[in-house]
Amino acid sequence: MEVVCLQEEAFYALFDKVVEHVESKRKDAPAKWIDAEEAMTLLNIKSTTTLQKLRDEGKIRFSQPQKKIILYDRNSIMEYIEQHARETF
Repeated sequence: MEVVCLQEEAFYALFDKVVEHVESKRKDAPAKWIDAEEAMTLLNIKSTTTLQKLRDEGKIRFSQPQKKIILYDRNSIMEYIEQHARETF
């Protein structure tokens, strides 16, 4: 086993680099498939009925891997929001 000695400044500089590296890895792209709660947050709606209506009308994509689990495509939600954006004058 080898012991490495570092000056205090070098130690903290190395520590900062390690923290920076870990944080950059943690900030990966957001998940493609999200649950109903996050979908409603993105759409700024409070009603699960409204979310179901959007799903049933084919306005947003979804996946149902199990009977009671419904996941929503984040990209389709963002596209839906963009389609309904109004340009300023």
